[in-house]
Order: sequence, then C-alpha cells, then structure tokens
Amino acid sequence: MSGPTEDSGAGRLVLGVARSANDNAWRDRLSASEALNAMTISQRNGLPDVLARVMAARGVAPEQAEDFLSPSLKTLMPDPSRLVAMDEAVIRVADAVEKGTRIAIFGDYDVDGATSSAVLAKYLRWVGLDPVIHIPDRIIEGYGPNGPAIEALRQGGAELLITVDCGSTSFEAFEVARKVGLDVVVIDHHQVGETLPAVEALVNPNRQDDLSGQGHLAAVGVTFLFLVGLNRELRSRGAFNSGQAPDLMALLDLVALGTVCDVVPLQGLNRAYVTRGLGVMHKRLNPGIASLADVARVAGKPASYHLGFLLGPRINAGGRIGDAALGARLLTCDDPSEARAIAEKLDQLNADRQAMEAVMLEQAGAQAVIAMGQHDPAVLLTGSDDWHPGIVGLIASRLKDAHRRPAFAIAYDKDGKGTGSGRSIQGVDLGKAVREAVDLGLLEKGGGHAMAAGLTVLRDKTDDLNAFFKERLSADVEVAASLRDLKVDAALTAGGATLELMELLEKAGPYGAGHSEPVFAFPAHRVSFADVVGKGHVRASISSPDGTALKAISFKAEDKPHGQMLLNSRGRNLHVVGTLSIDTWQGSPKVQLRIIDVADPQKVRV
Repeated sequence: MSGPTEDSGAGRLVLGVARSANDNAWRDRLSASEALNAMTISQRNGLPDVLARVMAARGVAPEQAEDFLSPSLKTLMPDPSRLVAMDEAVIRVADAVEKGTRIAIFGDYDVDGATSSAVLAKYLRWVGLDPVIHIPDRIIEGYGPNGPAIEALRQGGAELLITVDCGSTSFEAFEVARKVGLDVVVIDHHQVGETLPAVEALVNPNRQDDLSGQGHLAAVGVTFLFLVGLNRELRSRGAFNSGQAPDLMALLDLVALGTVCDVVPLQGLNRAYVTRGLGVMHKRLNPGIASLADVARVAGKPASYHLGFLLGPRINAGGRIGDAALGARLLTCDDPSEARAIAEKLDQLNADRQAMEAVMLEQAGAQAVIAMGQHDPAVLLTGSDDWHPGIVGLIASRLKDAHRRPAFAIAYDKDGKGTGSGRSIQGVDLGKAVREAVDLGLLEKGGGHAMAAGLTVLRDKTDDLNAFFKERLSADVEVAASLRDLKVDAALTAGGATLELMELLEKAGPYGAGHSEPVFAFPAHRVSFADVVGKGHVRASISSPDGTALKAISFKAEDKPHGQMLLNSRGRNLHVVGTLSIDTWQGSPKVQLRIIDVADPQKVRV
C-alpha cells in the first residue's frame, strides 16, 4: 500500500491522471504537512500507513490519534448547561414531568425531525407521560409550527409545546400559542437572526449569543443533550429513587440516524454519537428501526451508508408523498407487528417516490439540456405543473450533479405559483442569491443556505429570475465548475483490499458529511468482467497484476462515461478509483469496490 505518485506537494496528481473518464483530475487528498503527520501517526502508534494517511487527511494530529480511534461520549459531550437557555428549558420540562402535564411535540417532516420527536417522546414515556407528536404536512402546512395546528393541540389538552428541529423563527405561530395559553420550549439547530420569538426557552446552539461551540449538531443531537440535562435535573429531584433511571444510551440509534441523514459534519460529538449509535442499532432494540432495516434489506452490521441511503429515504418518503407522521410513528412504535406494517408502507411509498422521481428527472433533464444549449444559464431552472412538490429537491440535486452547476426544480400549481427547491455546488452561495432575489421582488419568498435553498416564484417571473441568477452568479459558477478534482487517499491493489483492512478503516469512521469515506486508486487493473445489472448499474470484476480479483459495482453508471469505459474495456487494463465496503450477500462477508471513476492508463493527460 502506498501513497499517490508524482512530484511532491499538496494536490499532486495520482497515477498521472489529469483527465479521467468523468473529466476529473485525480489528486492526492493529503497536503505535504498532512503526509508528515501520517508518517508520525503510523510510527508513534504502530498503525498501518494506509490508516494513518486516512486519519491525517481528515485533520487528525499525531497527538490526537489515540483518542480519535476511540471516540468517547464522556470525553466529547459538553455540559448541557453550556447552551444558552438550556437550564430554563430543562426546569420547565422537569416541572411538567413532576405535575404530569400534557405535552405536545411538534417536529419537522424530515428524518432529523422524526428522530428528534421520537427520542423526546420515548424519554417522556419512560418517565410516565403520554406526549402527542404532531408532524406537519409538507404540502398543506409547510415547514414549522403554524397557528391552526397549535390551536388544535391546545384544544386536545396540551399545556406545554416542545418544538424540535423547528421553531426558531416561528413568531406568528407562537403568538397564537401565547393567546391560547400554551407554553413553548424550542429545541432547534437552524441558523437564526438576532431577534427570536418570545417563548419559555429557546435552545439552539446556532443562536448568535450561544458560545457553546455545538452549532454542528443536528437537531436530534441537541435534543439528546437536552435529555441529558433533563435526566440530571429529574435525578436531583429524586425522580428515580424508587426505580431505575431511563437508559439514555438506548436512544443513540435514533440519534445516529438523524445525525447521518441531516448531513451534518461527522466530527467531534457527532462522530461519537454515530459510532455508539451504530452499535446500539446492531442490537435491534428499536422495533421500528429493525423493521425498516429488514424491508430495506440491510444485512450485517449497519454503517453510515445504510442510514443515509437506505433507511433515511424511506422515512423521508412519508414526508414527501405520504403521511408525514409515519416516520415518527415507526420510530416510537414498540409493537413489532405494527412496526413491520408501517415499515412496509414506507417502503412502498419510497418505491412510489422513486417512480415519480424517474419521470420527473427525465422531464427535467430534457429541459436542462435545452436550456444549456440555448443560453448556458448560471442556474438551471426547471419546472412543471405535473411535478410533486415533495420531490423537487431530489430532482434539483440530480441536475446539479449532472451539469455541475446550481439547479432548481419547481412544481407549479394551477394558478402558476411555483414551489421550488435548489441545490448548489461548492463555491456558489445559492441561499444568499435567493434572499437577494426576494428583496428585488423576483420571488414571493425564499431562503436557505449556501448549498441548498427553497423559493416560491410566479411563472411569469422565471425569465427575470434566470437573468438575475446569470448576472449574479455566472462568475462564481464558472470558477466552481472548473474545479474538477477527485481526492484520493491512497493507492491499493486488489490483493490489499482485505477484510483486515476494512476493520482498520472502520476505526477511523464512521464516514459521512465532513468526514468523507476513503477513496482508493487501483493502478492498471484488468477489467476481467463488466456487465449491466438492475436499473443501470454496472457490475464488474478487476484483477491486479498478480491475478487477485476484486468484485466491484458502479451504481447508475450504464449511461455515464466511466460506466461506458468499463463496459468497453473488458480484458484491458484501467486505472480505477472507488470506495470499499463489505458485501454480505449470501452470508459470507467479502470486500467490494464501489467504482466512482476510471481512466485509461494510455490517455490520462489532457
């Protein structure tokens, strides 16, 4: 196992590949200083070079190596009281627990909202309450608390409302809560301005006056911190003197699921949450998660990949095209039979969502090709009267990947008002541009952050919006789209891709947002087999010069340049780049390569 080739220095070419099948330059992920750190980590700790390289490339300093390999909740978790308004929130809810107050939980319709709601509800059930959960309908109610829902919860007997993954900007809704006599505690993580709504307590590590340093947490991570504080407060009041205290660690499977699916950086406390949570999930303590894993065919030990790409989309399917409350119901369900029924419903909704997405993507792709040919827009704007508003974000993401520029997909109603979702590329702040478009009157409303944004636009304003985006973002898009580098951690041979290596790499995981999965280059390996399987996937086998074979797959690659090169290179040598995983098909674990790019060794230069 060795590092990439070519001259020294950060960003050096790997295997000399300046232009791959997918038009990428393969570059060493390690800078010169990180390469020195890798050498020190390896020598001090007796670790293999490849593991040390992976750690150093993810910012691990030599003195941090030992702790990094064993992330500890005890070490990384802050005192909850360090978060602004946490103590006030804890005391208000502890009082409610002692009095047996009826509590309503208001969550978001995504996985972070569902897991936050479930974590809180399960804890409150453990301490004797019977909270009601309300998840808003994405289409009818939209995001966050709303007046009618609050009034209904109050009429149902709720005396305290706890919002999770929402609420930091719900001024009008909380004015309704005040009028109907419903106290409010907010637990959130979204970016907010200086002015906050008047509530009993608003816990949000991204408040401008919060200096806790926990702004990277998903809402479910903040909710868990809240429960740590609440558990401590109830214990101090003698709540558990006559019985066993709630087992907070048993909730970490839910915390891991929400953390991974909300794509927050898997660093620090988040990494510890997910590491411990995956272990809890493997024990199948939560009937809902276990049933969902079964219908999603997650076999063996769960990994971040399973959470983000198999479990998460099924929970989200309820919020996108079905009953938004299904996810939270599943995750709080204690009856295995009921859990199985809900999981199967979500699985079917996910299949329906995939079918809708395929039709919408074909239409959006055609619109994008025409737009690119006619006026080369800075931001792709696609839309239709027939599209489902719950799926437009997925379409925007696919368009962004395909055309390497920001993209919006917009679902129009019968009056010509469009609800759109956008995704951006690194280096282009889409949220800022959307907010400027609102200020200019080009949009009815809109907002977001650098990489994702939402908007409401009238159909007759789209030409003006297109022109604005072109004027405002063309230069940024041109620079960002020209950066076509693929970062590689190390070079391997098929013989080096062993189960023992996977065990080592697991120690540096889990991998996800902000803590990317290691990418390996396989130099001049023979494509001994390649064929199309499933819905456009390319299954292959590559062999090293010594004849050792490695099974591989490239998802949805049949019509992509690297997929075509694989299919047309049977019996020839290719440089191959990808990530490694363990395939447990038919019960016997084997290492499998997920191919993300290839290059012809004879044509690697521009």
